[in-house]
Amino acid sequence: MANKNLGPKEAVVTEVKEKLSKSSSVVLVDYKGINVLDVTELRKRFREAGVEYKVYKNSLFKRAASEVGMEALHEHLQGTVAVAFGAKDAVAPAKTLNQFMKDKPKTTISIKAGYVEGKLMDAKDVKALGDLPSRDVLIAMLLGALQGSVRNLAYVLNTVKENKEAQA
Repeated sequence: MANKNLGPKEAVVTEVKEKLSKSSSVVLVDYKGINVLDVTELRKRFREAGVEYKVYKNSLFKRAASEVGMEALHEHLQGTVAVAFGAKDAVAPAKTLNQFMKDKPKTTISIKAGYVEGKLMDAKDVKALGDLPSRDVLIAMLLGALQGSVRNLAYVLNTVKENKEAQA
């Protein structure tokens, strides 16, 4: 009878391994006590952000994590754990969770840990990652800083030129 359950379990482990391999980030979420309306809204937000959110048995998730070299997640796989997979955007799961927790301060959902770009992150680090501005905003900030520096350099060079002309 044990062999009867082995097929579906192996299929789940294979599915999780595939998702872990394709994801640039994985965030573990403690979803204990969240109501149906809130979890439905959270799933909708994840879908819109291109994040897959799913609940697996901890034992099966541990087996898959071991097989892809993410054993560091094992210590966080206790209790009620859901997983948010970020395949395209590494910060999307953290950003979506942060925004959800800000919008719903009474919700009991919390971040347990994350695995981003091959590194284990604790809940505090995942939250900080989610608070970062978007890639486009960061690029705009960098370009603004560079533009200001170039403008200042041009002003200084022009002032030096005018001083030399005045002396001549």
